[in-house]
Amino acid sequence: MNGKQGISNIVMQINDILIDIESNLYKMPLAIYNGSSIGQHFRHIYDFFRCLVYGVQENVVDYARRERDLQIEQDPRFALAAFQRELDYLLTLDEQMPLSVRADFSTHSDVGRPEYPTSVGRELMFVHDHAVHHLAMIKIGLQNEAPDLLKDKNFGVAPSTIKFRQQEA
Repeated sequence: MNGKQGISNIVMQINDILIDIESNLYKMPLAIYNGSSIGQHFRHIYDFFRCLVYGVQENVVDYARRERDLQIEQDPRFALAAFQRELDYLLTLDEQMPLSVRADFSTHSDVGRPEYPTSVGRELMFVHDHAVHHLAMIKIGLQNEAPDLLKDKNFGVAPSTIKFRQQEA
């Protein structure tokens, strides 16, 4: 499986929730998230997709350059369309295409930000793994608020963990 296939699988998991979740639950602050919402987690995942798209267009990926679009975190149907739009673009890319990624190690704005060589494929892997991490957190919220929305037992579980569990069974 390549990066584009992996990112497609992640978007399918995302879509499964966004299609069924009610707007009030999606944007509701949850105590288990210290007042953040499921929608904010989806928006955060989306921001990284969007940063990669911008990065490809500009040849430098900058994950600190997030838009934080409130409509993504408040409207699951809008988020669904936005994820699909970014996926459609990402699927057209050559995974071997070279890029740079800009690091952000400091909270001080006057500190330089180094750039490192990377590729579309490497960044698809990062965006995939970042999404899995946040889907695992979304899963915790859903288990508490709407467990019936979790139809896939492997929602928010890394491929390596799934393989490990299969070997142990």
